[in-house]
Amino acid sequence: MKAHELRELSIPELKEKLANLREELFNLRFQKTIHRLENPMRIRQVKRDIAKVLTVIREKELNIR
Repeated sequence: MKAHELRELSIPELKEKLANLREELFNLRFQKTIHRLENPMRIRQVKRDIAKVLTVIREKELNIR
């Protein structure tokens, strides 16, 4: 997911995406705990995507760009 793609979304859409990513992260951590996780690097990618979404939300709230 690219930051410029996220900047095209509205704040409610970003918050929905954030909720979905946090749920996915929870599920990945759960899979890791029970040793069913196929791709451990996915956890890192989801964390970064969450950070990107939070950054874009903050930019929009401050009216940057």
